[in-house]
Amino acid sequence: MSTPVLISAPHKYISPEKAAMYHLTDSERGVWSPISYYEFRENVLALGTTLLELGLKEHEAVGIFSENRPEVITMNFATWQARGVVVGIYATSTDDQLKYIVNDAKIRIVLVGSQCHYDSARAMEIEQIIAIDPNIVIDEDDKTTLRFTHALDMGANPFSRELLKARAEATTDDDLATLVYTSGTTGQPKGAMLTHRCFSSCMEIHKRRLPFLSDADTSMCFLPLSHVFELAWSSFCIYMNMSIYVNQETKRVQQSLRETQPTCMCSVPHFWEKVYMVVQEKFANMGFVSKTLMNRALAVGKKRNLDYIRKGLKVPPLLEKEYQVYNGRVFRKIRSVIGLNNGRLFPTAGAPVQDQIVEFVQSIGLNLIVGYGLSETTATVTCYPNDNYVVGSVGTVMPEVKIRIGDNDEVQVKGPTVLTGYYNLPEATEEAFTADGWFRTGDAGRIDSQGNLYLTDRIKDLIKTSNGKYVAPQALESRLGREPLFMQVAIIGEKRKFVSALIVPDFGVLRKYAESCKLAHLSDKELITNPKILAHVRELIDKQTGDMARHEQIKRFALLAEPFSLETGELTNTLKIRRRVVADRHAALIDSLYE
Repeated sequence: MSTPVLISAPHKYISPEKAAMYHLTDSERGVWSPISYYEFRENVLALGTTLLELGLKEHEAVGIFSENRPEVITMNFATWQARGVVVGIYATSTDDQLKYIVNDAKIRIVLVGSQCHYDSARAMEIEQIIAIDPNIVIDEDDKTTLRFTHALDMGANPFSRELLKARAEATTDDDLATLVYTSGTTGQPKGAMLTHRCFSSCMEIHKRRLPFLSDADTSMCFLPLSHVFELAWSSFCIYMNMSIYVNQETKRVQQSLRETQPTCMCSVPHFWEKVYMVVQEKFANMGFVSKTLMNRALAVGKKRNLDYIRKGLKVPPLLEKEYQVYNGRVFRKIRSVIGLNNGRLFPTAGAPVQDQIVEFVQSIGLNLIVGYGLSETTATVTCYPNDNYVVGSVGTVMPEVKIRIGDNDEVQVKGPTVLTGYYNLPEATEEAFTADGWFRTGDAGRIDSQGNLYLTDRIKDLIKTSNGKYVAPQALESRLGREPLFMQVAIIGEKRKFVSALIVPDFGVLRKYAESCKLAHLSDKELITNPKILAHVRELIDKQTGDMARHEQIKRFALLAEPFSLETGELTNTLKIRRRVVADRHAALIDSLYE
């Protein structure tokens, strides 16, 4: 019996002194301090031993309720050493969401990151809390909470250390490794059961697909570790003996990238959309000479990287020489501003990526790898191959994984990385699989003759108008998202006569347009109802959707002064729109659009 990779990974270091992780220790000076693979391994064993001291049973769940921190990665691997089950809980989860997951997974031990997480866990009367942040104020009547450093000290018991070793050796690929709770856009989240086999296979197929990566690479841990994409990717980095920079504050990521210059980072498309919009905004304000230089540089970068490098062809010497000139004068500066001058690989998934963004990022010399996956498939199902990828697709299927197109053009998946089912939900599990054992993704798509997968609709998210016409809201939202003015978009139309939209504008962009119309004196609330502004928005909507079928076109819209947020329940923890909540909160406004 082979040892699952999540059990063996902390023990497989090439050099014990090599940094497993870096964490920010001086924000003002941008100092990142290392945690060696030796220290990481010892912390994993100490914390795993403490979990046994606290009475953790085999196959029992341990909750992790924190923003990204090195201690979170340590707890993941410590729980697996103790043959426990990791349950990541988004740091932004509400008390109700926390309560649901804790009760559903029967969690009695929770690692918390900051004061707010501690307070929420205490309010739930969780049996055992382990607190990371040393500044957390522990309640006077709290006699059970452990500081993380104390928890490490507790793990020195040699007898318990032997028990931990026995637990680790007894772990099999069929054991449950983690419960990944889905976002729950349409209801309560479901706990996707991912076994050690899911992760062992995930590590191996990524190593085969990405043979150019090595222990010399570094990665920025940016997405929440409760997100399956980051959890799987960071586990892969440990498996490959890479070094991980753990970014704690999401809003600081751009500065963190500039300070650390990692070679890799997984992200969602929204990150690249923001990068693209910032560059486009600067481009719009350039003078004629600078604009001409930029246009020429991008044309050369696109020709070299997409017409030759992408296809595995030798670049003509003159084109290569011209590219290197622009790389030094233009692209290197752009990459420096982003913080990715050493960039080698940037996987992105979770939502559609606009073709012009992919082409732009590739043109400036960054290897953006578009992919597709779900919580239920241990992340990646498909991604761009190393060459001959097709922009507009989500790549080709990963090794050992199979895809097919089923009824209603649904993408269906089979392979060792697919979940075994939903925790405590036998009916949902049965519904999630076809009679012959393929997982139903709920996404519609097609596969071309070269094996590239194209996503077309989200079947579960289709809107049906009162005229019986089906509309894919995400496709519309993605199109409107091309406009810098539109920060957030929610498409409305279920059981309505036509499609409408609620749009949250980027007020920075809006105010620049308002200045050009001599409307800068108006407040935000006055701007979103001003006839000139609304006419401009109408033009932008028609520009992006005018070529769509009539029943898909947006007939009416309204601008909102406040963004959709996690606090109001309009967004999931993965920042997806909860349409029912949006419809309920803005019911009166929506009704007015159909009067």
